[in-house]
Amino acid sequence: MISNTELPSTRPYLIRALYDWCSENGFTPYVAVKVDNSVQVPREYVQGGEIVLNVSMDATSSLKLGNDFIEFKARFGGKPREIMVPIHRVMAIYARENGQGMAFPVSDEESAPAALSAVDSPALESMDTEDKPETPSPSNPGRPALKRIK
Repeated sequence: MISNTELPSTRPYLIRALYDWCSENGFTPYVAVKVDNSVQVPREYVQGGEIVLNVSMDATSSLKLGNDFIEFKARFGGKPREIMVPIHRVMAIYARENGQGMAFPVSDEESAPAALSAVDSPALESMDTEDKPETPSPSNPGRPALKRIK
């Protein structure tokens, strides 16, 4: 019997599934990333230690949604950049148009993906329109609310 600490993370599989769902339904997949030294992104676009990346086919080239990294090429301010994000630094993946997606726990400490295996189950936030409005919180203006996909 395999223990939970030996199982591979579900995070890359869920990210790929939600990416496919967004793409197949005409939505734009966005990935929110907690930036640290292991994340290769243009630092001038990082705000509050986080960056949101458009990972749609129209915005990227050579996109690879691997088990350990998300890698692609994109233009930022007209300049081509190579982006590499460790899967364990992904905070969320969601559709830009409606905010539906999934959030994941990310430790503020720099740690290897294996160290996150005990807390690697996704933290889902359900945002039903009857219960809560879709307005952003005052502390994070402009950040979309996430919805659980049923």
